[in-house]
Amino acid sequence: MRASGSRKAGGMESAGAYGAGKAGSFNFDPVAFFTHPRTILRLMSWVFSMVVFSCIVNEGYINIGSERLLCVFNNNADACNYGVTVGVACFLGSIFFLILDIYFPSISSVRDRRRAVLLDLVFSGLASFLWFVGFCFLANQWQATSADELPLAQGSDAARATIAFCFFSILTWAVLTLSALRRFLTGSNTNLFTWQHLEPAPSNARATPYPIANGATIVTTNPYQAPPFTETLDPQKLTQQRPMAPAF
Repeated sequence: MRASGSRKAGGMESAGAYGAGKAGSFNFDPVAFFTHPRTILRLMSWVFSMVVFSCIVNEGYINIGSERLLCVFNNNADACNYGVTVGVACFLGSIFFLILDIYFPSISSVRDRRRAVLLDLVFSGLASFLWFVGFCFLANQWQATSADELPLAQGSDAARATIAFCFFSILTWAVLTLSALRRFLTGSNTNLFTWQHLEPAPSNARATPYPIANGATIVTTNPYQAPPFTETLDPQKLTQQRPMAPAF
């Protein structure tokens, strides 16, 4: 009986892993969602990536005496292309994971939830690494750019803004990576997988009693495991089996 009860308890725990036990029990609350720290970080990452590729596309190219456009980062087209590529990829990735966070509480499959968390971990880690490489690459190319290559300091403000927001993106995506890693390693903590706060069970909750035949009571703290060697008794049968006192 104890082995059967432990198997039942293990099944209940695995079914609730990664917050799957609460799937379908949430209603979308915009205030709770947009004030959640993870949502704020995703929005910040979305804005930072948009600033990076917008600065490069709008003011990151100049032409000096010809129709050919040159990158403001030491006339290196690879630097501008790298910034635009990473910026657009993280811009779209932030939108994707924002939508995934909205629908995550309604996913009932533990396997799908684990895959979603793993995807978030891999993408966030890769994005933070790419932003670090981009920050070093763009900063190095900007340092090598001479004043003669930028007449009237054309595009200098956009270049500085690009480098600054690359650095900010490193921080936001690094924190998102740590958050995803924590959720992946502690899959049984339901509060980490939803933007709504789940109230813990009260500490003074009453245990479930189980009556037995002699009138005593067995109290158990596990509502999923019945006490051994008990059965449901019919009160009428107990009344019929009760010995009658002799009449005088």
